[in-house]
Amino acid sequence: MAKAHQKRVVVTGMGAITPLGNTLAEYWEGLMAGRNGIDYITAFDASRHDCRIAGEVRGFDPTLYMDRKDAKRMDRFAQFAVAASKQALADAQLTIDEGNATDIGIIIGTGVGGIKVMEDQQEIYLTKGPNRCSPFMIPMMIANMAAGLTAIHTGAKGPNSCAVTACAAGSNAIGDAFRMVQHGYAKAMICGGTEAAITPLSVAGFAAARALSTRNDDPQHASRPFDLSRDGFVLGEGAGILILEELEFALARGARIYAEMVGYGLTCDAYHMTAPSPGGEGAARAIEACLKDAGIAPDQVSYINAHGTSTPANDSTETAAIKRALGEENARRVPVSSTKSMTGHLLGGSGGIEAIATVMAVAHDRIPPTINLEQPDPACDLDYVPHQSRACPVTVALSNSFGFGGHNVTLAFRKFTPDR
Repeated sequence: MAKAHQKRVVVTGMGAITPLGNTLAEYWEGLMAGRNGIDYITAFDASRHDCRIAGEVRGFDPTLYMDRKDAKRMDRFAQFAVAASKQALADAQLTIDEGNATDIGIIIGTGVGGIKVMEDQQEIYLTKGPNRCSPFMIPMMIANMAAGLTAIHTGAKGPNSCAVTACAAGSNAIGDAFRMVQHGYAKAMICGGTEAAITPLSVAGFAAARALSTRNDDPQHASRPFDLSRDGFVLGEGAGILILEELEFALARGARIYAEMVGYGLTCDAYHMTAPSPGGEGAARAIEACLKDAGIAPDQVSYINAHGTSTPANDSTETAAIKRALGEENARRVPVSSTKSMTGHLLGGSGGIEAIATVMAVAHDRIPPTINLEQPDPACDLDYVPHQSRACPVTVALSNSFGFGGHNVTLAFRKFTPDR
């Protein structure tokens, strides 16, 4: 579709369930304070595991968003999605009714879906037999159920889908929702990512792949993106949901606008199941594609929210990708930070909460820090906003997400101006 015929897309609401707090305000305050949401695992007895730390969501009460019976029939990942979506709709002051329900859609990504239900039901199968498995097992565990249940709980009857692209899923969901609004398939979209994978089998699997930090004696400093002593990511959980609206639809109802979404780039490395392509070639192409889609020059970028997982391979490769896409001079000028240093890695939920952090940076001209960056890796030599948040103008911001399987996604947001 020609640019002249594309709809402008704005962010009007956000909701967050995170290791730093269970509202948008708590999450943003935690980021600005450089607070750490990582501690010892309490969801299960992790004493036998090589990794015993995670970024857990604490104090979450699903009955604030649904009745007890509905909550019992949802895996935690779907509870998070419904809760964050209801928060986002309330933040946007967007009411879904018979007049607009078919114009409002949902795309919510997840990496592993209802893995807790699957693990629990497998145990029942092994100990009590197949006839004791729950009839709700399948609808509770399948990945699309976060989007499906959110529709049931909000009444949104427009396009509905689920991105399942590992750690890029939340960002793919937001990008795909952007296209839906941009091309006129929906007036508004509820979109983002959710994950609840802090489970015995999940932690064991990631640890077996040597992906997780084993800094068990010091959980507060375990997630340390771009630091020379990083030893793997810390698993997190939660959900981040955005409301994207066609500009005319938002203005007609007097909506408050946080930022405008202007670009979406996605590529594949076609290289390896888990390792990024050498030199960040695939990630760089995603950044370049996003900038081209947005009509933004490399020297216009004000901030990048990095994928920044705290793994040896990712952080150096992402640094190289940013340099390759923006050019060395621009890359060294742009502040880059990893909020995973505070939340851990939410897998498919990361793109959602990190897009929120990026939008809030644009809205408030304040950049979240990268905490625990004590001795930068020489291969990671950009401005990573260490330790403390930074006040500075943020006109254009990017959010990067990269996933197992070689999936690369970059999203672009800019300050909203009516006459752009």
